[in-house]
Amino acid sequence: MHYDIALAWSTLPQLLRGAAMTLAVLIPVLALGLVIAIPLALRRASPGRRWIAAGYVGFFRGVPSLILLYAIYNGLPQLAGIRNGPLWPLFSNAYFCAVVGLSLTHSAYLAEILRAGLQAVPQGVVEAATALGMRPNVIFWKVRWPIAARHALRAYQNEILIMVKSTAAVGAITLVELNAAANEVFEFTYDPFTPLLTAAAIYWAMINIIRLGFDAAERYLNAGQTRALIS
Repeated sequence: MHYDIALAWSTLPQLLRGAAMTLAVLIPVLALGLVIAIPLALRRASPGRRWIAAGYVGFFRGVPSLILLYAIYNGLPQLAGIRNGPLWPLFSNAYFCAVVGLSLTHSAYLAEILRAGLQAVPQGVVEAATALGMRPNVIFWKVRWPIAARHALRAYQNEILIMVKSTAAVGAITLVELNAAANEVFEFTYDPFTPLLTAAAIYWAMINIIRLGFDAAERYLNAGQTRALIS
Protein backbone atom coordinates (compact mmCIF):
# COMPACT_ATOMS: atom_id res chain seq x y z
CA MET A 1 0.00 0.00 0.00
CA HIS A 2 1.45 3.36 -1.04
CA TYR A 3 0.38 6.93 -1.65
CA ASP A 4 -0.24 7.43 -5.38
CA ILE A 5 0.66 11.05 -6.15
CA ALA A 6 -0.68 10.84 -9.71
CA LEU A 7 -4.04 9.56 -8.46
CA ALA A 8 -4.16 12.20 -5.74
CA TRP A 9 -3.52 14.96 -8.29
CA SER A 10 -6.06 13.67 -10.81
CA THR A 11 -8.80 13.32 -8.18
CA LEU A 12 -8.01 16.53 -6.32
CA PRO A 13 -10.71 18.56 -8.15
CA GLN A 14 -13.32 15.99 -7.10
CA LEU A 15 -12.17 16.14 -3.48
CA LEU A 16 -12.13 19.94 -3.55
CA ARG A 17 -15.73 19.94 -4.78
CA GLY A 18 -16.50 17.75 -1.80
CA ALA A 19 -14.70 20.22 0.46
CA ALA A 20 -16.78 23.03 -1.04
CA MET A 21 -19.94 21.11 -0.13
CA THR A 22 -18.56 20.63 3.40
CA LEU A 23 -18.16 24.40 3.73
CA ALA A 24 -21.53 25.03 2.07
CA VAL A 25 -23.14 22.97 4.83
CA LEU A 26 -20.93 24.24 7.65
CA ILE A 27 -21.34 28.00 7.18
CA PRO A 28 -25.18 28.17 7.37
CA VAL A 29 -25.10 25.65 10.24
CA LEU A 30 -22.83 27.96 12.24
CA ALA A 31 -24.97 31.01 11.45
CA LEU A 32 -28.33 29.35 12.17
CA GLY A 33 -26.93 27.60 15.23
CA LEU A 34 -25.82 30.94 16.67
CA VAL A 35 -29.22 32.51 16.03
CA ILE A 36 -30.93 29.67 17.89
CA ALA A 37 -28.32 29.40 20.66
CA ILE A 38 -28.32 33.03 21.83
CA PRO A 39 -31.93 33.11 23.15
CA LEU A 40 -31.47 29.59 24.54
CA ALA A 41 -28.34 30.68 26.42
CA LEU A 42 -30.08 33.79 27.78
CA ARG A 43 -32.97 31.68 29.03
CA ARG A 44 -30.59 29.10 30.52
CA ALA A 45 -28.56 31.82 32.30
CA SER A 46 -31.58 33.67 33.67
CA PRO A 47 -33.61 32.78 36.76
CA GLY A 48 -37.15 31.57 36.44
CA ARG A 49 -38.70 29.10 34.01
CA ARG A 50 -35.84 27.49 32.11
CA TRP A 51 -37.27 24.04 31.48
CA ILE A 52 -38.03 24.58 27.78
CA ALA A 53 -34.47 25.67 27.02
CA ALA A 54 -33.06 22.94 29.26
CA GLY A 55 -35.21 20.32 27.52
CA TYR A 56 -34.10 21.49 24.06
CA VAL A 57 -30.44 21.43 25.03
CA GLY A 58 -30.71 18.08 26.76
CA PHE A 59 -32.55 16.45 23.87
CA PHE A 60 -30.40 17.61 20.98
CA ARG A 61 -27.14 17.07 22.85
CA GLY A 62 -28.23 13.50 23.52
CA VAL A 63 -29.37 12.51 20.02
CA PRO A 64 -26.55 11.42 17.65
CA SER A 65 -26.26 13.68 14.61
CA LEU A 66 -26.51 10.78 12.17
CA ILE A 67 -29.78 9.51 13.67
CA LEU A 68 -31.18 13.06 13.66
CA LEU A 69 -30.30 13.46 9.98
CA TYR A 70 -31.98 10.15 9.14
CA ALA A 71 -35.06 11.15 11.14
CA ILE A 72 -35.39 14.49 9.33
CA TYR A 73 -34.57 13.31 5.80
CA ASN A 74 -36.13 9.84 5.83
CA GLY A 75 -38.59 10.06 8.72
CA LEU A 76 -40.43 13.37 8.37
CA PRO A 77 -41.35 12.81 4.68
CA GLN A 78 -43.30 9.74 5.82
CA LEU A 79 -45.76 12.06 7.57
CA ALA A 80 -48.71 12.91 5.35
CA GLY A 81 -48.68 16.52 6.55
CA ILE A 82 -45.12 16.91 5.29
CA ARG A 83 -45.37 14.78 2.15
CA ASN A 84 -48.58 16.42 0.93
CA GLY A 85 -48.06 19.88 2.36
CA PRO A 86 -46.19 23.06 1.44
CA LEU A 87 -43.05 21.93 3.33
CA TRP A 88 -42.42 18.98 1.01
CA PRO A 89 -40.05 20.90 -1.35
CA LEU A 90 -37.88 21.70 1.67
CA PHE A 91 -37.83 18.32 3.41
CA SER A 92 -37.29 16.46 0.15
CA ASN A 93 -34.06 18.41 -0.29
CA ALA A 94 -31.04 16.71 1.30
CA TYR A 95 -29.11 19.96 1.67
CA PHE A 96 -31.93 21.63 3.61
CA CYS A 97 -32.30 18.59 5.88
CA ALA A 98 -28.54 18.50 6.51
CA VAL A 99 -28.43 22.16 7.51
CA VAL A 100 -31.48 21.83 9.78
CA GLY A 101 -30.25 18.65 11.48
CA LEU A 102 -26.72 19.86 12.18
CA SER A 103 -27.99 23.30 13.24
CA LEU A 104 -30.18 21.73 15.91
CA THR A 105 -27.23 19.78 17.30
CA HIS A 106 -24.81 22.70 17.06
CA SER A 107 -27.20 25.17 18.68
CA ALA A 108 -27.67 22.91 21.71
CA TYR A 109 -23.93 22.67 22.36
CA LEU A 110 -23.38 26.35 21.61
CA ALA A 111 -26.15 27.40 24.00
CA GLU A 112 -24.31 25.71 26.85
CA ILE A 113 -21.02 27.32 25.81
CA LEU A 114 -22.61 30.78 25.78
CA ARG A 115 -24.43 30.15 29.05
CA ALA A 116 -21.16 29.22 30.73
CA GLY A 117 -19.52 32.34 29.29
CA LEU A 118 -22.28 34.61 30.57
CA GLN A 119 -22.19 33.05 34.01
CA ALA A 120 -18.40 33.51 34.15
CA VAL A 121 -18.77 37.31 33.97
CA PRO A 122 -17.86 38.70 37.43
CA GLN A 123 -20.94 40.04 39.20
CA GLY A 124 -18.93 42.98 40.45
CA VAL A 125 -18.41 44.20 36.88
CA VAL A 126 -22.17 44.19 36.27
CA GLU A 127 -22.82 45.96 39.58
CA ALA A 128 -20.23 48.61 38.73
CA ALA A 129 -21.86 49.24 35.35
CA THR A 130 -25.26 49.51 37.05
CA ALA A 131 -23.87 51.97 39.59
CA LEU A 132 -22.65 54.13 36.70
CA GLY A 133 -26.24 54.39 35.47
CA MET A 134 -25.91 52.19 32.39
CA ARG A 135 -29.14 50.72 31.04
CA PRO A 136 -29.57 46.90 31.24
CA ASN A 137 -29.39 46.43 27.46
CA VAL A 138 -26.22 48.55 27.29
CA ILE A 139 -24.71 46.56 30.17
CA PHE A 140 -25.45 43.33 28.34
CA TRP A 141 -24.03 44.29 24.92
CA LYS A 142 -21.17 46.53 26.07
CA VAL A 143 -20.09 44.79 29.27
CA ARG A 144 -21.39 41.25 29.75
CA TRP A 145 -21.32 40.03 26.15
CA PRO A 146 -17.67 40.97 25.32
CA ILE A 147 -16.44 39.38 28.57
CA ALA A 148 -18.58 36.29 28.00
CA ALA A 149 -17.27 35.99 24.43
CA ARG A 150 -13.70 36.00 25.70
CA HIS A 151 -14.49 33.27 28.21
CA ALA A 152 -16.39 31.16 25.66
CA LEU A 153 -14.05 31.58 22.71
CA ARG A 154 -11.88 28.48 23.23
CA ALA A 155 -14.85 26.21 23.85
CA TYR A 156 -16.60 27.68 20.80
CA GLN A 157 -13.50 27.00 18.71
CA ASN A 158 -13.51 23.36 19.79
CA GLU A 159 -17.20 23.04 18.93
CA ILE A 160 -16.64 24.45 15.42
CA LEU A 161 -13.68 22.14 14.81
CA ILE A 162 -15.81 19.18 15.87
CA MET A 163 -18.63 20.40 13.62
CA VAL A 164 -16.27 20.55 10.61
CA LYS A 165 -15.64 16.83 11.02
CA SER A 166 -19.28 16.11 11.88
CA THR A 167 -20.31 17.29 8.41
CA ALA A 168 -19.10 13.88 7.19
CA ALA A 169 -22.42 12.53 8.48
CA VAL A 170 -24.36 14.33 5.72
CA GLY A 171 -22.95 11.84 3.22
CA ALA A 172 -25.47 9.38 4.66
CA ILE A 173 -28.33 11.43 3.18
CA THR A 174 -26.84 11.61 -0.35
CA LEU A 175 -24.80 14.83 -0.10
CA VAL A 176 -21.33 14.41 -1.58
CA GLU A 177 -19.14 16.23 0.93
CA LEU A 178 -15.41 15.69 1.36
CA ASN A 179 -15.55 12.29 3.03
CA ALA A 180 -18.16 11.00 0.57
CA ALA A 181 -16.06 12.25 -2.34
CA ALA A 182 -13.03 10.35 -1.01
CA ASN A 183 -15.14 7.21 -0.68
CA GLU A 184 -16.32 7.59 -4.27
CA VAL A 185 -12.71 7.70 -5.44
CA PHE A 186 -11.96 4.62 -3.34
CA GLU A 187 -14.91 2.69 -4.82
CA PHE A 188 -13.79 3.59 -8.35
CA THR A 189 -10.05 2.93 -7.93
CA TYR A 190 -9.98 0.34 -5.09
CA ASP A 191 -7.27 2.46 -3.49
CA PRO A 192 -8.46 3.48 -0.01
CA PHE A 193 -5.16 4.97 1.12
CA THR A 194 -4.64 7.78 -1.39
CA PRO A 195 -8.09 9.48 -1.45
CA LEU A 196 -8.67 9.15 2.29
CA LEU A 197 -5.25 10.51 3.15
CA THR A 198 -5.75 13.39 0.71
CA ALA A 199 -9.14 14.12 2.27
CA ALA A 200 -7.54 14.05 5.71
CA ALA A 201 -4.97 16.61 4.53
CA ILE A 202 -7.77 18.89 3.26
CA TYR A 203 -9.63 18.54 6.58
CA TRP A 204 -6.37 19.35 8.40
CA ALA A 205 -5.89 22.49 6.29
CA MET A 206 -9.46 23.71 6.89
CA ILE A 207 -9.27 23.06 10.62
CA ASN A 208 -5.97 24.85 11.04
CA ILE A 209 -7.14 27.87 9.04
CA ILE A 210 -10.12 28.10 11.42
CA ARG A 211 -7.81 27.62 14.41
CA LEU A 212 -5.53 30.45 13.26
CA GLY A 213 -8.57 32.69 12.83
CA PHE A 214 -9.65 31.99 16.41
CA ASP A 215 -6.11 32.65 17.66
CA ALA A 216 -6.25 36.07 16.00
CA ALA A 217 -9.70 36.74 17.51
CA GLU A 218 -8.46 35.74 20.95
CA ARG A 219 -5.47 38.09 20.70
CA TYR A 220 -7.84 40.90 19.69
CA LEU A 221 -10.29 40.27 22.53
CA ASN A 222 -7.51 39.97 25.11
CA ALA A 223 -5.52 42.96 23.89
CA GLY A 224 -7.10 45.38 26.34
CA GLN A 225 -6.69 42.98 29.22
CA THR A 226 -3.02 42.44 28.38
CA ARG A 227 -2.37 46.19 28.25
CA ALA A 228 -4.11 46.63 31.62
CA LEU A 229 -1.92 43.95 33.20
CA ILE A 230 1.25 45.56 31.81
CA SER A 231 0.19 48.97 33.09
